[in-house]
Amino acid sequence: MTPTPGTPPTGPGRPRRPGPRRLSAAAVAALLLAAVPAGAAMSAGATPKSATGPEGQKLTVSATTGLDPAGEKVRVTGEGYGSKSGIYVALCKDNGANRVPSPCLGGADMSGGSKTSQWIVPPGDPYEGDLALPFGPGGTFDVEIEIRSKGDGLDCAEVPCSVVTRADHRASGDRTQDVRVPVTFAGQGPGEPGGEGVDVPAGTVSYKPVADFTSAGKPLDLLLHPESKKLYVGADNLPDTADVDERGLYVLNPEDGKAESWISQAPGPTGEPRASTAARISGPLPGDGVVYNYPLRGVGTAKAGDKAAAGVWLAGTTITDIAPGTAAGTVLVAQGTKLSEIVTATGAATRSVTVPGGSRFAADHARGAVWFSDVAAGKLHRVDLVSFTVSDTFDLPGADGLAGFVQTDPATGAVWVGVNRSVLVFDASGKLVKTLIGKDLARDAAFDTESGRAFVVWQDGGDLSDPANDNNGTLTVYDSVTFAPAAKDLSLPGNQSQLGAASLVVAPGGATVFVTSPAEGKITRLVRQVSPLVTQAPADRSVKAGEEVSLTARAEGTPEPSVRWQVSTDGSQTWRELDGATEPVLTFTAKSAQDGYRYRAEFRNDVGTTRTAPITLTVTEATGGGENGGQNGGAAGGDSGGDSSGGSGDTTSGSGSTDGDASTGTSGSGDGGSSAGTSGGASGSSGSAGSSAGGAGSTVGGGVGGSSGTETTSGGSLAATGLTVISATLLAAGLVGGGLLIHRRAKRSTTGLA
Repeated sequence: MTPTPGTPPTGPGRPRRPGPRRLSAAAVAALLLAAVPAGAAMSAGATPKSATGPEGQKLTVSATTGLDPAGEKVRVTGEGYGSKSGIYVALCKDNGANRVPSPCLGGADMSGGSKTSQWIVPPGDPYEGDLALPFGPGGTFDVEIEIRSKGDGLDCAEVPCSVVTRADHRASGDRTQDVRVPVTFAGQGPGEPGGEGVDVPAGTVSYKPVADFTSAGKPLDLLLHPESKKLYVGADNLPDTADVDERGLYVLNPEDGKAESWISQAPGPTGEPRASTAARISGPLPGDGVVYNYPLRGVGTAKAGDKAAAGVWLAGTTITDIAPGTAAGTVLVAQGTKLSEIVTATGAATRSVTVPGGSRFAADHARGAVWFSDVAAGKLHRVDLVSFTVSDTFDLPGADGLAGFVQTDPATGAVWVGVNRSVLVFDASGKLVKTLIGKDLARDAAFDTESGRAFVVWQDGGDLSDPANDNNGTLTVYDSVTFAPAAKDLSLPGNQSQLGAASLVVAPGGATVFVTSPAEGKITRLVRQVSPLVTQAPADRSVKAGEEVSLTARAEGTPEPSVRWQVSTDGSQTWRELDGATEPVLTFTAKSAQDGYRYRAEFRNDVGTTRTAPITLTVTEATGGGENGGQNGGAAGGDSGGDSSGGSGDTTSGSGSTDGDASTGTSGSGDGGSSAGTSGGASGSSGSAGSSAGGAGSTVGGGVGGSSGTETTSGGSLAATGLTVISATLLAAGLVGGGLLIHRRAKRSTTGLA
């Protein structure tokens, strides 16, 4: 039995795979209705951007600005997509939330070469294989598509475009799979970079405290596990805040700070478990868990759910610092001036070296070095990890104050040493390249390699009898290469050093930062905010009366900025907002009275307001019919009170019925999947209908814009997505077994502009 178009094949057990699915490269090439130049390179140094979908899906695009208009490959990844719905990945016109992204660029390339779109389906889907790729575990995918600025009815210079996911043709009305990452191409940038910041400069980065976590005693050290994503906290007891001893290792949910585990016990010198502070966290264990130091000479391992830590008690003096070792199952341990590499399971030292002085160190495994700070002697020692010997010593200028920290930047190998109220930055060869001065004590640093940012937490001294103290700490952010400030300084009220040093950890990408305040017994969760930065702005336009005008402006920021279009009728002396003009594209029909009007877009979020530079609209008199000539029929009919275009039929395949556009056309009927388009109802416009043989399931659109024409798409068009690759042959191959898509003409916006 042949299934009716629009219904999936049925039968006992698993649905039958429809038809043969192997096509030769030549056959596939003949089926493509759009092609893209091959070999375009992906943007070098591009910063990936992500968006979140209505069901928590995450879509990430490798490059989104300054793309090559002629064609460029981008990597698109996703996670958290559902297991029941197939999706398309493509470049489409962005019509806003809860609106189908359409039209889209190109077609589904099944030849294995350059692809302008991808079809992803649940594992076991009938179309998995030659036609579609399966989702990975957890609804993930990782594909490459090639996009260009113009083609297949899409022009990203005139309309906002995004790389999107959307439900495939079998569930085209499902908006839950819509996730959009805006993109712009070279030449679309604003005339004035970033736009005109109103209250703060455009693109200003800052961090905002959003939550305080008080569920982990007196927090001393932090680690955000790279795989499990759990927040590990080493903690001591904070007197007078609880009836229980709060020492131990905590595992927190990084979103809400709730404690999922508390490992309070670790083996002491006799091997018996006892309550122990988690002083310093060395690094993560594979999958989940951490290695950490507990006083005085304990090295423990634990993960979420453990009742107690496993651990060993070392001989010798008190452990002063700890870091991951050079091999699995080992750690580097400082006991005063002695540096050893030990086996975590047994505590046996595999090698040791004594340095001239110091107690704190940082390991740079990528460059085979350990950097040991000796603030008391004003020296920085380098230990070679291969020979395990002291290979060089450098001066620490002005190191006459309180020792803060020593950390290495994994991206550059630079060594950051906190001393009193300054941070000394050495390059990987040991040359001092920068001194950063703060108003508080430098206590810890962390690095985000994705964004190239360095984060430093500074603590107030806490002695209010000293005029230099105000009981407030500071978070600063720097570009890790140029050392220029990369965010506004953030005050940390109450973060002072009387009860312990602050520490911090940064989530990959730098969007979230966690900072401890031991004196207050809390961890503050901070999120990044960015004031609007214009990425696309309109230019001056010259049109004839009656012509359609489209102005496009886009901006990025965190939170996502809203947009309002504004108009000035007096040469930019005064401005007013246009009613309902809250989309990136402002579309209207030009009138003679609007000659000389100026327009701009204003973007707002919680951080600030940014405007595009004003542009001037020049309107000249129309010829051959005047202003009304372009408003009768077709796409320009939005000002005439009704849709005057040739109607586009809504087609239901199999039932043989076609619903016409209620405002302009009449309904038609077909037999066996054939459907007729409606004829336009406005003057100057008529549409002729096309039809297809029963079973092919074609859709037909009437003529538009004062013309007559026939539009026929065989085999169940994906026209509503722009992924128009269907033919009778592909129908046999099973590409559109889910049935027809409905393609409606959207009415043109006519937001008030007089």
